[in-house]
Amino acid sequence: MSDLGKIDRQFFDRRVAPNLGADRDDVALGPRHGVDFGVLEIGGKALVTATDPVSIMPQLGLERAARFALDLVLADVAVSGIPPSHLSICFTLPETMTDDEFATVWETIHEECVDLGVAVVTGHTARYSDPSHPWVGAATAMAVGDPDAIVRPDGARPGDRLLLTTGPAVESVGLLSTLFGDQLEERLPTDVIIDAQDRLEEVYCVRDALAAAAAGPVTAMHDVTEGGLAGALNEMADGAGVRFSVDSEAVPMRPGVREVCESLEIDPWAATSSGSLLLAVDPEGVDDVMAALEDRDTVVSEIGAVETGTDDDGEVLVDGDRLAHPTVDPSWRAYAELADSASE
Repeated sequence: MSDLGKIDRQFFDRRVAPNLGADRDDVALGPRHGVDFGVLEIGGKALVTATDPVSIMPQLGLERAARFALDLVLADVAVSGIPPSHLSICFTLPETMTDDEFATVWETIHEECVDLGVAVVTGHTARYSDPSHPWVGAATAMAVGDPDAIVRPDGARPGDRLLLTTGPAVESVGLLSTLFGDQLEERLPTDVIIDAQDRLEEVYCVRDALAAAAAGPVTAMHDVTEGGLAGALNEMADGAGVRFSVDSEAVPMRPGVREVCESLEIDPWAATSSGSLLLAVDPEGVDDVMAALEDRDTVVSEIGAVETGTDDDGEVLVDGDRLAHPTVDPSWRAYAELADSASE
């Protein structure tokens, strides 16, 4: 089991997967390692659901922090291709958060939910003595739709093309350069830091996921979170039991990302990058999906292809060499080191 971040597949398979409560016929897709969502089939409809922590970073500004937190929660449902429709949210607030501050967070979430057509159906809000920022609760997103319209996380097929939006490490670089800009000024030019901070405007992927699914056919979709692009590639390939063949030169790298990662000794392919989507797309739909994303001013590139695998677990080859799933997200270490230096 990893020290930080998500549990690894071995722990999941040994300790979690055998212990999932009662067997029910309405569970069409239950928990699987690396899979973003579960599915219930009820009365001919699919209920897609996913649960995530709620992270609020006041240093980003409360409105931006709230939008970021909500997009992270809704993204795991949106990658199913079914628009998020309902939200259950729990806040375990630190004592230091004032009523006015929480009101700003809540009103921002409300406005974004209205725009996306998401209704809040239940929740819990309270202050406690132990919680602290950024982890202030958890939420469950839901979507109701046609079971046949779901984009399965394990649906990649030989012959599909691989698309990537935005690029690796965008979230990590955007957050670290915004939270610790003063420390980075000692290492990097000002214009590079500004470019890196601008990456925070690219950490939202819910609308991109829905636009891509509508333009499809998209056969599989995964948001690039903990473990970064390397993790997302391995999880999608493993789920489908196929080989992903990736051209590293085709992978987009946004301004400021490479420089900040080199300065902090972060492998950008292993660092969390919310806002980036990895998609497997039927060849006939590639042009339409790319056009739909580009119409939203979203950077998107074709980075490789899906091939028949050599074993049931799948594999990822980058420029012909096997790419392993990261054992730890390097952005956690960088955050800790910068936070320690800021407090000195």
